[in-house]
Amino acid sequence: MAIDVGAGSVRRVRSIPMRRTVRRLMHDPAGALLEFAREAEGQVVRLNLGPFRPYLVTHPDHVQQVMRLEWTNYQRVGMFWRPLERLFGHGIMSDGEHWRTSRAILQPLFTTRYIATLAEEMAARVAGRIEEWDEHARTGRDIDATTEMSGIITYIVNRVLFGDKLSRQDAERIIPAIDLVSHSLVYRFLMPFMPYFIRIPRDRACLRGIKQIDDVVYPVVREAMAHPDDNLDIVSVLCRFTDENGERLTAKQIRDALVSVYTAASETTAMILTWLWLLLDGHPDIAARLQAEIDEVVGDGPARAEHVPQLAYTRMVLLESLRLYPSGWLVPRHVMEDAEIGGVRIKRGSTVLITPYATQRLEEFWERPDEFDPERFASEKTAGGERRHRYSYFPFGGGPHKCLGEHLFYVEAPLIVASILSRFRLSVRTPGPYTVAWAASLRPKGRIELGVSFARRGRSAVAGHDRSAVAR
Repeated sequence: MAIDVGAGSVRRVRSIPMRRTVRRLMHDPAGALLEFAREAEGQVVRLNLGPFRPYLVTHPDHVQQVMRLEWTNYQRVGMFWRPLERLFGHGIMSDGEHWRTSRAILQPLFTTRYIATLAEEMAARVAGRIEEWDEHARTGRDIDATTEMSGIITYIVNRVLFGDKLSRQDAERIIPAIDLVSHSLVYRFLMPFMPYFIRIPRDRACLRGIKQIDDVVYPVVREAMAHPDDNLDIVSVLCRFTDENGERLTAKQIRDALVSVYTAASETTAMILTWLWLLLDGHPDIAARLQAEIDEVVGDGPARAEHVPQLAYTRMVLLESLRLYPSGWLVPRHVMEDAEIGGVRIKRGSTVLITPYATQRLEEFWERPDEFDPERFASEKTAGGERRHRYSYFPFGGGPHKCLGEHLFYVEAPLIVASILSRFRLSVRTPGPYTVAWAASLRPKGRIELGVSFARRGRSAVAGHDRSAVAR
């Protein structure tokens, strides 16, 4: 049964006029889709947006059908992907031959085994980067959470992806550019039917951000193509690749692959770490337990690669943070041939929208879905003893398009959290409530300020209001 939100007759959920549907989406896109999904109890929802009427798919069975079982019929093309093509071009974030080629080249560099070979170097880089916060701790000067989390990730990714072929100054120029594009693209997502010869809000800002990214990436690509080396960083591997006809990739193809992987590898981690401090701020008992584990495993630090497997609760905290705030909150697919999802006929040419943000908060599959509770990841089973549906939790996507950066996240994120909390105590200075920004990735609205102080051994309580200390 399709439930038509904003259309005429409706079963089991009230009819919502188109103007209200649009108003909700314009006010809070992620929250609106969650609301529609909950009203439908996980059934297929058709959103009435005037000339554009996509299907919202949130039930884990249906998500699995689209992303894995019948993935060839649900492609990353169409009007929803056109805005992303401005940034990513045609490569690992697209479909077809370009995607297959890019995936085949890059996948060996993101396996668990290969990432493990980089873990110790990543740990050293994280430790070196956060030492720069000493000045903040001495002077009492706050830090911008999103900027600093992105800066740490960029410091790591510059090695993994670019083999230090970027200067630090150039690498950090990408951070505000990605931020600008993320805040700009969402306007095209909400008005996908608008022709591109018509300027809509933030179009110029989006193009300006993409140009800034290109100004950083293209010189590196051209230099690497002119002077190839035998290194195993992604730039070098892409530059050495030849197809069955002996043809090499073009500068544009290499650029597209780098920007796609950079964004996927950095944005998820940077955003989830930003949300993490806010979640810990509101849950002092969880923050205290996290701190206790880091004190026991890492001690005075720095965190090293060998510590990661021992940080079990830290991993649970990160998994739960990803459940509540998956960076990729909207996953559109274009229907290639007539299909059926949950008994609903879907015509060729339609758009299907998948949103981990909604699926991972459905009451039918998660007890207390809005509550921050890392303990739910102590087991793969629900509180009732049933095995959790594979597609009730998919912050990294699923099927053949599953994010390559997943293994990298499970190494770098615990290293960053453990390194920070073995050296410093952070306090959230920005008063709540904390809402979701209007952006292509799921990020907090506005600037989140963190206070930094040096760790004092033997104290790991969380209390007070300045706002409150994440760990004191």
